Amino acid sequence: MPKVPVYNMQGNTVGEVELSEAIWNAVVSQHAVFETVQRHLANRRAGTHKVKGRSEVRGGGRKPWKQKGTGRARQGSIRSPQWVGGGTVHGPTPRSYGYALPKKIRRLALHSALSSKVQANQLIVLDQLSVDQVKTKVMAESLKAIGITRKALLIDAKKEQNVYLSVRNIPGVSYSSADSINVYDILAHDRLVITTAGIARVEEVFAK
Repeated sequence: MPKVPVYNMQGNTVGEVELSEAIWNAVVSQHAVFETVQRHLANRRAGTHKVKGRSEVRGGGRKPWKQKGTGRARQGSIRSPQWVGGGTVHGPTPRSYGYALPKKIRRLALHSALSSKVQANQLIVLDQLSVDQVKTKVMAESLKAIGITRKALLIDAKKEQNVYLSVRNIPGVSYSSADSINVYDILAHDRLVITTAGIARVEEVFAK
């Protein structure tokens, strides 16, 4: 099993922790990661696009002119698609872009994403992640002490309100509970910062 050092919020090493081989040292499946990220982005799409058909646009209650004798083409309504201001044919309507993936593919992708962070030395383990009061400055200093200078995803077993309120205004930093992690968020951040309790929860929930 891979071992990684454990730091406190002052940046000092306080021990080490063993990681699950299946979750943190898996063979990275690029295809599973790609499919899972595509699904995540598709599920995020609002799908609220909408145009009006001929039955929804205003006007056109009577025939513009009589059927015969005018020399013009026959018309039934000024709201037909060929008229300016008429309805749209086969236009977009509200829909969901979401789709499902097999659980094994999603689980493989998550293991691959977590393992890629370990292999790239982008995983930082903390003994705990907590603050006594809501202070963005204090949290920013703690992140700087453990070497966070770019985008980072902070993970704990469960979200603490003080931590959430302290990090929400720090650019590039996100905070999540272990139960809510996803492949897209893991890959979108340069560093993955997780507590020992968060590791235990991830291994409990996402083990094969």
